[in-house]
This record gives sequence, C-alpha cells and structure tokens, in this order.
Amino acid sequence: MEVAAFIRLLTAGALCKAENRDAGGLTSFTRLLQSASPVMPAHLYGPFRKRLDAFTYELEGIEAGNVEAVHHARVASRRLRELLPLLELDRDVTRNLSRRLRKVTNQLGAVREADVLMLLMQEISKDSRYPEMAVKQIGGTAARAGAVARERLSTKLPTAKLKRLARKLERVSKGLDSNEAGTDRRGASSPRSVRLWALEAQLTRRASRVREAVEAAGAVYVPQRLHGVRIAVKKLRYTAELADEATGKRITGDIAALKAAQDLLGRLHDLELLLVQAREAQAALARPDLTAWRDLRSFAHLVEDDCRRLHARYMRDRPHLTAMANRMGVGAREAQSISRRTAS
Repeated sequence: MEVAAFIRLLTAGALCKAENRDAGGLTSFTRLLQSASPVMPAHLYGPFRKRLDAFTYELEGIEAGNVEAVHHARVASRRLRELLPLLELDRDVTRNLSRRLRKVTNQLGAVREADVLMLLMQEISKDSRYPEMAVKQIGGTAARAGAVARERLSTKLPTAKLKRLARKLERVSKGLDSNEAGTDRRGASSPRSVRLWALEAQLTRRASRVREAVEAAGAVYVPQRLHGVRIAVKKLRYTAELADEATGKRITGDIAALKAAQDLLGRLHDLELLLVQAREAQAALARPDLTAWRDLRSFAHLVEDDCRRLHARYMRDRPHLTAMANRMGVGAREAQSISRRTAS
C-alpha cells in the first residue's frame, strides 16, 4: 500500500472513531462535552457568540462560491481559534475544536489565496503599464488555480462538514450559556483583574511576538520575514479585539492601526505571490519566445517596484508598530504579575 493511501486510511479511521455514536445516539464528542461540564467566564460569552454567528452566517455563501463568504468565514475561524483556549473548557474539547477549526482555516486559505490573485489580476488588467499578453497569461493561470482550489475544498471540506462543526460549537455555546450565571457566582470572590489574567497574558504574548517579528525582519526587504510580521500583527489584532470587547480596555485606536498595518502587509504578500506566478510563467515557456519572455519580465519588474514601494511604507511605519506593541503589552505584564502573586 502506498504511503499516502495508508495515511488517508488512518485519517479516515480516526475520524470515524471520533464520530461513532453510542446506544443513545450521541457522538463521542457530545459525551465528552457533557462530561466536561464547561463553564465559561461570563465576560467571554458575548464575544464567543458573536464569532460563532459570524462563522455560521457565511456557510451558505461558501457553498454558492461567494468570494467574500470564504474570506469572512476564514477570519471568523481564526477569531474562534484565538478565543477557544480562554473559555475554561475541558482540555480535550478545546484540542478537538481547535484542530477542526485549524483545518477549516487552512482549507479556506487555499481558496482565498486563489481568489485574491484573481481580484488582483482584474485590478491590474485596467492598468496600462502592464503588458496585455502577460496579464492574459497569468490571469488564465490564476483562474485555473482557483478552480482547482474550489474543487479541492468541495471534496475535502464540504458544506455539510462545516455545518457539523458549527453545530458542535453551538452545543458548546448552549452549555456555556446555561452556566453563565454560575460563573458569575463562582467568580464573585475573586478580583476581576485576576479572572482576566489569561486574556491579558495572551495579549502580552501576542504583542511580544510582533516585536520579535519586526526585529527579525530588519530593514532589508525579505518577503518571508515580512510575512512573519503580518501573521504576528494579525494575531495581535484578534486578541486585542477580544480584550476590547471583554475587558473594556478601549483600544479601538490601536486596533485600527493594527488593521492598517495588516492591510499593508497583506497587499505586499499578495503582490509577492503574483510575482512568483510571473516568474514561474516565464520559466515555463514551452519554446523560446522573446516577446512573451520580455512581457513577463516587464510584468515582474512592475510588481517588484510596487512591492518595494510598500516595503518603504512599512519601514516608515515600523517604529509606530513597535511602540504600539510595547504599549499594548504593558497591562498584560501587570496582570501576569498579579496572577503569580495570587498563586503563591
């Protein structure tokens, strides 16, 4: 048996085992959820419900092939992943849901990447600087890649599976909702600052990752390192949004600045992917075609110029990004200190 086939067999077996129903008609996951008796901190129920509703709302749009639905569902899955470890659920429940959401994020990510390239090519096709033949060639490649990505999504992650995950999250939500009043009573004897230390600690960890990523990226234009900054900024933004909702930190200005930095780095990342497409098309020319080769080279040079202009903007804004990460991490470090003193 081939290795790939063997791995698929093992994976299928594991999924079947996870979904096996007992005599009462309940899945093993449901049994685990019931035995865990989850109790959510009351201040996190609203943010969890908001993110779950956003995820569920987009599922029909994904099935219909809606570009924005794919994007919004992927963002909602990331936000849910950021929140799950803070819910005080049973560890196995948290691990199970996090793993499933990570798969959703990754599968939707491949489709989103193809969609972004298509949208970018539509934008570039209106720019007279770019050679028409190169635009048509790369646009056709992007369209084919998008069709393959959507076909793979429908096979690997059909809408029925997404809805099943949404129902699992809904069961978690109902259990948490029923225990919300008990959470308030249980937490009444502890200062609010202590009960929120896990969220504060996550915020300072994310802020620290941004500082580390910015430092690692340095001043030289290295795409992979800048991609690391983008991912770190995105995770800090999602945690900051959660802190703003759950703790009333009133950091909407910082969140808006993080979104602007994420958008700039995201645009840079999209152009870098387009640049890879242009170079691959140039290398894949079936026979020597000087005109096509020159068109693709011109296309690549124009994209490179745009990338470097965006990098210059990032370098201009980099000190502000570092200062903001430092500022957002201060309160969390204080909360960690409180938690350590309480534990001792």
